Amino acid sequence: MLWVLWGVQLTKLEHFDSDGGARFVTFCCYRQLPFLSGDLAKQVFLRTLELVRNKHGFKLYAYVIMPEHVRLVLHPPEGMKLGLVVRELKSLSARRFFLLRPVGGPNEKRVFWQRRCFDYNCRTPENTIQKINYCHNNPVKRGLVTDPGDWPWSSYNCYHGSKYVPLVIDRVET
Repeated sequence: MLWVLWGVQLTKLEHFDSDGGARFVTFCCYRQLPFLSGDLAKQVFLRTLELVRNKHGFKLYAYVIMPEHVRLVLHPPEGMKLGLVVRELKSLSARRFFLLRPVGGPNEKRVFWQRRCFDYNCRTPENTIQKINYCHNNPVKRGLVTDPGDWPWSSYNCYHGSKYVPLVIDRVET
């Protein structure tokens, strides 16, 4: 598919779902609103992530839930269409959230997530580790905590032996 913008032809972005490597995925709440600022919303998302992970069989290497976005490092099995799985994750988590926290009247449009997501192919194990660290340092960079271990809504503590982990992750094979 081609588009023309300011006289330049643009092609539709291609996704490489079967390159065999880990994927770094980011998706945002609608209009960057802090829909995930409460603990209940984060818990709903994590339960949904675990359900979708079990259904589709991808490995989850890292996650961080921020007030207005989510970052994941995952390794899809051969043949898994990442876009379809992300769409299912977003759709199911939004429906679950709105069941717990009804918003507006029956005819009001409810939107939780932005349509698109950003994904990046991790080509090497070192690149995967870099993206895992990026996830874990996101709350520190944003000034929400001073140490990544203080943010309970990431996989950081799974890597550092904490007993409280809201969602167990898979280990990166190096």
